[in-house]
Amino acid sequence: MNKGKVYIVGAGPGHPKLITIRGMECIKEADVIIYDRLINKELLNYASSHCQLIYCGKVPREHGLIQEEINTLLVEHAKKGKIVTRLKGGDPFVFGRGAEEAEVLRNHHIPYEIVPGITAGIAAPAYAGIPVTHRNYASSLAIVTAHGKLENNEDHLNWQALAQGIDTLAFYMGVGNLQYICDQLKKHGRPETTPVAIIQWGTTNMQKTVISTLDNITEKCAKENITNPAMIIIGDVVNLREKIHWFEEMIIK
Repeated sequence: MNKGKVYIVGAGPGHPKLITIRGMECIKEADVIIYDRLINKELLNYASSHCQLIYCGKVPREHGLIQEEINTLLVEHAKKGKIVTRLKGGDPFVFGRGAEEAEVLRNHHIPYEIVPGITAGIAAPAYAGIPVTHRNYASSLAIVTAHGKLENNEDHLNWQALAQGIDTLAFYMGVGNLQYICDQLKKHGRPETTPVAIIQWGTTNMQKTVISTLDNITEKCAKENITNPAMIIIGDVVNLREKIHWFEEMIIK
């Protein structure tokens, strides 16, 4: 039987127009779309009328389909000759487990294509008026996941390097570990006055941004009821928001 093909597609950070042209083509071409919780559901409106939609989202501590089941679905549908689009929030190779899925497909000799997406660690701060790099403030950026391993007491992060060697830090899904992150950075030499931004639901009409410092951001986030999905941006670039916070101004208008 003729094998199908799998597209592993980054759906972008939330705003439906921030998907790539190639990503949209893969949605329209698909016989089956297997999609995550954080994609914008408006994108599914572009699927064909015959397309089968399969939700496999995971909420923290409330897992949908586990990864092994997702892998099985990809293989089974592709072996039936179907075009499968695996639709992931952000970019599939930035904390998206896209590489694991690609490896499974390769092991089963199934054709696949990786379609990059705009990752939230760059897009969310951009929509909040915060560039992650800037000629005068930041020439280095670290993209870090603070979810899962820290909760399981498996902290293998090089905190000294993060605290002292990187200008801008972008932590994904780290709100639940926010105090720990701040404590570790201060412990390893980052000044307590370092600016911090938390951007919830970045690039969407629900976007909310909270600004403070390493010393006070946890308390402020608690008062503002900030929860995931949210990006944590740490560094002097956060101060630029005061001049260029364009998106929220546009929504208000």
